[in-house]
Amino acid sequence: METRKHSLSASLLILWSIISILPCKSDARDIKENKAPGESNNKLDWFHEAKFGLFIHWGLYAVPAGAWEGKTGYGEWIQYGAGIPGAVYEKFASQFNPSNFNAEEWVSVAKNAGMKYIVITSKHHEGFCMYDSKLTDYDIVDATPYKKDPMKELAAECRRQGIKLCFYYSVKDWHHENYPIEYTYFSKAHPDGFLGFPEKNKPDYRKYFSYMQDQVKELLTNYGPVGIIWFDWYGSALNPGQTENRAMAKQLVDSIHKWQPSCLINNRLGGIGADYGTPEQEIPDGVQKQAFEVCMTLNNHWGYNKNDNNWKRTDEVIYNICDIASKGGNYLLNIGPTALGEFPEKSKEILKGVGKWMQMNGEAIYNTTSSRVSVRWNPDVEMITRKPGTYYLHIFKYPEDNRVYLNDFKENVKTVYFLADKEKQPLKFDIHPEGIMIHVPDEPVDEINTVIVVKY
Repeated sequence: METRKHSLSASLLILWSIISILPCKSDARDIKENKAPGESNNKLDWFHEAKFGLFIHWGLYAVPAGAWEGKTGYGEWIQYGAGIPGAVYEKFASQFNPSNFNAEEWVSVAKNAGMKYIVITSKHHEGFCMYDSKLTDYDIVDATPYKKDPMKELAAECRRQGIKLCFYYSVKDWHHENYPIEYTYFSKAHPDGFLGFPEKNKPDYRKYFSYMQDQVKELLTNYGPVGIIWFDWYGSALNPGQTENRAMAKQLVDSIHKWQPSCLINNRLGGIGADYGTPEQEIPDGVQKQAFEVCMTLNNHWGYNKNDNNWKRTDEVIYNICDIASKGGNYLLNIGPTALGEFPEKSKEILKGVGKWMQMNGEAIYNTTSSRVSVRWNPDVEMITRKPGTYYLHIFKYPEDNRVYLNDFKENVKTVYFLADKEKQPLKFDIHPEGIMIHVPDEPVDEINTVIVVKY
């Protein structure tokens, strides 16, 4: 990720998260508007409809599993955080054998949770490629005992189960000899930046960018349809003053549009070619005018950490899904698989509970948009999602007086019912000058979030 929770100091973590939460002006200016369902027919339509996706951070960092020299707070940034030299870090490859990887299970977990797309790390900051790249031997096929390309299997399984496959790709590379150290991250631990092999560094960003472009081409030409290229961390390489670098990035964007015209690009390539924004670990305060996707961890780390048991509860995940959807965005929820290629059992348990709710209430999430009706003056209604002719009222705190009042609602109401009620038995409602009063039974139909459908 562009900003991560890892073992650096608390002050660095705060600064780190502030940097990533909001795109800079240069990032935001190209992001597409957040269109309502049915309002346009463009390549963002599937994205607006999907609402919920699975992020997967998987790489060599799964081998140490967050622990190094007695410290256990690391994640996918472990090489940086622990200052592990490249020659030492490379040895993780010989220990990386994900023999339990099962593409069918991975995709099924996502699908059963109600997720519509998967974004997986093809290459993280460590520079190790999780696919068979012809441009380097530092990949899962050439450098590990596994000797297979899991992305091929994942792509085939995504197509079979109807899930969109998307690739994360890190602009930053701690391993590549041509990546300039001045484009890495500076901190108290690494005030001059960090690379795995500083003694071998021959910084030439043009050569590195050519390498990156060729790898993106591999991803977009060898694995079938790709929904998103999810770039991450460009350091200062693509700041507004870097005219030549930004020109190269624009060329890359043009190439992506040529290789796969429907492929979306996030806003982390310096904002160039951005189709949507990517707030990280925080949900925006209100409705957003531009398309966006909140990426968030299921526990405290992106990459696998065997000691991290601070999991989000199922009801927290459901709350986040609804909150983000009510603001017009998507929720990209992360899992860090083990070095054996397995999802942690707790993550599967949580997502199973999410899937149970989504199976009954997904209509109130998929292909919805934000509502013009504010919940500010509606204490009974936590959030609202909308489709043409339909409002979905999300009730997380069921009213003790058996009444739900929706203020500032003057539509011609046809019927009201619980979404989880298969019979769609109408609920009684009264029309008032500035809204409607809905009468509900003593018990909620869902213990987490009872959704009321208002057809007008």
